[in-house]
Amino acid sequence: MTREAIQPDGVPAPVPPYSPVVAAGDLVFTAGQVAMDPAGAIVAGGVAEQTEQVLRNVAACMAAAGCSLDDVVKTTVFLDDLADFPAFNEIYARHFTRPFPARTTVQAGLAPGVLVEIEAVARRPV
Repeated sequence: MTREAIQPDGVPAPVPPYSPVVAAGDLVFTAGQVAMDPAGAIVAGGVAEQTEQVLRNVAACMAAAGCSLDDVVKTTVFLDDLADFPAFNEIYARHFTRPFPARTTVQAGLAPGVLVEIEAVARRPV
């Protein structure tokens, strides 16, 4: 199976050695997406504003791979503070439909100013 690295429009290109999106057969994997706008700045605001930007970035990654958020089967969510879970969950629920993707949520020490990070796995539509 071949791997294809994909650089989505509107998602800043990474400096470290990784790909924002990799497709392998009918599977699509994103690197962890943070609330970085297309200019490369972390969006202002709290976890709700950051979650909106993160999910826009995940959606851009999916679109670049020929998918949508409806094709996501698994997400891993990293929150800087689990006390932000209710606000995060409210925004997250607006972006995904039933059946919701499987999800793991953990508290993690994230980069300064980053409140949420999400990585996703999707299956390309046939």
